[in-house]
Amino acid sequence: MATKKANVLVIGSGGREHALAWKLKQSERVGSVFTAPENATEFSVGDALKSLSSISLVVIGPEQQICDGWTEALSPYAKVFAPSKAASIIESSKTFSKNFMQRVGIPTAEFRVFESPAEAISYLEKSGKSKFVIKEDGLRAGKGVFIVDDIEQAIERITVLEISESSPVVIEEFLEGYEVSALCFTDGTSIKRMPFSQDHKRALEGDLGENTGGMGAIAPLFLPLDVEAEIDNILKQTVSGLATEKLAYRGVLYAGLMITPDGPKVLEYNCRFGDPETQVLMRLLKSDLYDICVACVDGTLNETEISWSHESAIGIVIASKGYPGNFTKGKPITNIPPNTPEVVTFFAGVKQNPETGELVNSGGRVLCITATAKSINEGKFKALETAKHVVFSEKFYRRDIGHFVTDHRQSLSYAKAGVDITEGNNLINLIKGACKRTLIPGTEDIGGFGALVDLKKAGFSDPQLVLGMDGVGTKIEIASKAGKFDKLGYDLVGMCVNDVLCYGAAPLAFLDYYVTGKLKATAASSVVIGVAEACAEAGCALVGGETAEMPGVYGPEQWDLAGCCIGAKERHWANIPDVASIAPGDVLIGIASNGLHSNGFSLVRAVLSSSGTELTDKLPWNETSTFADELLKPTKLYVKSLLPLLKDSKLKAISHITGGGLIENVPRVLPDGLTAEIDCASIETPEIFKWIQKTGNIAPSEMYRTFNCGIGIVAVVSEDLEAYVLHHLEQNHLAAGVIGKLTKKQNIGSTTVNLLNPEANFTLAEVAKPVPMANVAILISGSGSNMVNLIEASFKPQSHANVRLVISNKATAGGLKLARAQGIETLVIPHGTDRHVFEEKVDAALRERSIDFICLAGFMRILTGSFTNKWANRIINIHPSILPSFKGAHAVPLALKAGVKVTGCTAHFVCEEVDAGEILAQEVVPVLPDDTESSLHARIQQKEHHIFPIVMELVASRIVKNEL
Repeated sequence: MATKKANVLVIGSGGREHALAWKLKQSERVGSVFTAPENATEFSVGDALKSLSSISLVVIGPEQQICDGWTEALSPYAKVFAPSKAASIIESSKTFSKNFMQRVGIPTAEFRVFESPAEAISYLEKSGKSKFVIKEDGLRAGKGVFIVDDIEQAIERITVLEISESSPVVIEEFLEGYEVSALCFTDGTSIKRMPFSQDHKRALEGDLGENTGGMGAIAPLFLPLDVEAEIDNILKQTVSGLATEKLAYRGVLYAGLMITPDGPKVLEYNCRFGDPETQVLMRLLKSDLYDICVACVDGTLNETEISWSHESAIGIVIASKGYPGNFTKGKPITNIPPNTPEVVTFFAGVKQNPETGELVNSGGRVLCITATAKSINEGKFKALETAKHVVFSEKFYRRDIGHFVTDHRQSLSYAKAGVDITEGNNLINLIKGACKRTLIPGTEDIGGFGALVDLKKAGFSDPQLVLGMDGVGTKIEIASKAGKFDKLGYDLVGMCVNDVLCYGAAPLAFLDYYVTGKLKATAASSVVIGVAEACAEAGCALVGGETAEMPGVYGPEQWDLAGCCIGAKERHWANIPDVASIAPGDVLIGIASNGLHSNGFSLVRAVLSSSGTELTDKLPWNETSTFADELLKPTKLYVKSLLPLLKDSKLKAISHITGGGLIENVPRVLPDGLTAEIDCASIETPEIFKWIQKTGNIAPSEMYRTFNCGIGIVAVVSEDLEAYVLHHLEQNHLAAGVIGKLTKKQNIGSTTVNLLNPEANFTLAEVAKPVPMANVAILISGSGSNMVNLIEASFKPQSHANVRLVISNKATAGGLKLARAQGIETLVIPHGTDRHVFEEKVDAALRERSIDFICLAGFMRILTGSFTNKWANRIINIHPSILPSFKGAHAVPLALKAGVKVTGCTAHFVCEEVDAGEILAQEVVPVLPDDTESSLHARIQQKEHHIFPIVMELVASRIVKNEL
């Protein structure tokens, strides 16, 4: 006799509830799924409500119903998956939540609870802090948390809140870091954590605009192993702590965490599934959601296995224009593509027009387009393509969901050193004359152990020193490829001198640092002579520096450049930035840049590469110049034009627009509580920026976050001095104009820079099709030095390799921690005593994650023929010899014993016979007379670090092109 199927009632009508209903319907144990109130995509719930006896399980979505006691009200009729009203206090009362964390020892922000405005204000005034988070107690639908930037703003907020014994307020420290959502199932004793996910709260791309309920989410996130362990412990502590206080918690526990430099700290608890995190998590859940919910209610979660897909999931919310503010309802929504195995659309603020039957918007968040794929980038493309086809006149959505995945990857490097004295001396002779011409009173010539600066002889009586240090970044790669070095000196000096100028100081002395793998005196002298010429123009002396030759650290064609400017200002000169005088109504004057200056060149190079553009190509808007000419325009020096205005208190502040663009640099000179309102339509944006944006399909907001977009300096000026300053700049041949003004922050916690008309100078970016990628697994047994280079190579914009997984046969392998720090999943599979059992586990893990090929990076196990045959032409190894010579584990000592003059390394496919697979690439290393096993192996490793990533990319590209 067939088992009767269960009916399930889902309470709530948002995208979260649609996702839960969608997943519950997939259960073989479930007959019908009802929702209340009804969603446009679900059945009417009227009959189900009349006859609760037909319902086996109720799942409550929204927090309001949980905190109102619906769990208790419905429990006599059916099993209810949601915590009790008593336990939901973890969300409904912020004061309880914070005090509970303090009692149990759960890391959170420092806080105080106040029951009167006077006490709160007194605390603020005595705190000595400037930035706070103020939280009203109780459920506030996401509107009871305020980030305030200064004491004045905090007091203003406190005065408008209704604070009393029954309605207290929490004031806590502002935490810096990145946010992560950690959700778990719990039956009050056991917990089963879901994959980490991340919500995107801000309304606009680039994490700009107001806070919302969530504009999209991604999962899974792979956090550093120690952070993951701390979060798991936090969740266990929370559930056990509630149980100790007689608050048995069953259902979903959601901890919103900030990952700070001191570790994870809990921002808040929610007593329910997150929205939109649920939409992506349900796409990844492989187990039966009905069984999980019942196990939580019955207290048998520890007996329930929960499995998750190893794909990546992304959800992109389509919202009504105006959200989270006012928006128009009742607008038709059409052309929603049908669901596929990869893309599923969940409905949120959607209703059916009773007269026409068409779907219309009824809320701020309307749809959530979810996609699963081998990588976040591939899933993002699928979701955005679907969103693009939805017809809805009021729609808007973010195209940068998931940016965290690449934004927080770190850089790692390895090196050795060496020097060519003769070439260094040649360089000094070539540049000495140019340096001498920059000397000013009080400074000395180059060539000594240092440089003496006599401030009195330089004309200062009561000086303050200001120092600025910077580099030129990857613009040097453009210069090297073009063979043009003469203007890089202006870039180096400009980056440092313009920074010093932001403090109202006159540049006095300059030092440069030039480092290379192989010193070429002619090229180096061209750079340093450019530095000297720029110093002369800026009025500062080039008093010395360092030229370092570092073979092994840098390749023969690699080099870098950095500099330090020492500036000085008299104590009686104007205090710049004059933060105390900066006020609403002040004018923002934008002073033109000379092109890109020295920032954003990593992105520029990626755009050049992806578009097939050569540096020698003519500019589409100017046939007389090449891309090399345009990109190598030198950074503009503003000292002689602006220093007189700064000394004379005509400017309150200036901001040097470097990396981070207008969005990141303007706030650096503003006091808390002010917003820079910038009208992008008033900016004369050079054609090179428009070309980069259009060719690279880059969102306008990202352009303003990365490049100067035509503005080299932003000056803060009193409105009454606007005309005077503009006239002075015109007289000094600087193109400038008013681009905005300062206003008081209307919404506490809103952004410091508000870009108006950001698309005025740019074309809306289309969805760029991602580079096809092959999933890579790296097998390690130790520190993972080769692994690091493979991971870094996979991060390059045009790489076809997606390092998806790192497996180690040893739990103590240092490479595991490094991989997790890059956000890559790691697994430990002990090799045990049976090779076949071990390899079966590895094979299963690889296939579950759709791995295309494997890189062995210090993996100290010999693989069986059975395994290598399964993965024929899909396993790459790097061997420390020129194969077929010196096979096996002792290649380096064998080479030394044989007395060969050269050895090296070989990248090859792995087959059943040791070190006998197809050779993919080789590098030669000379054997020196005094070489030891250690010194020779170290030089071979340097070559391995170079060749292995190249071969990984070669194999990945052959796989995606179906050539392998």
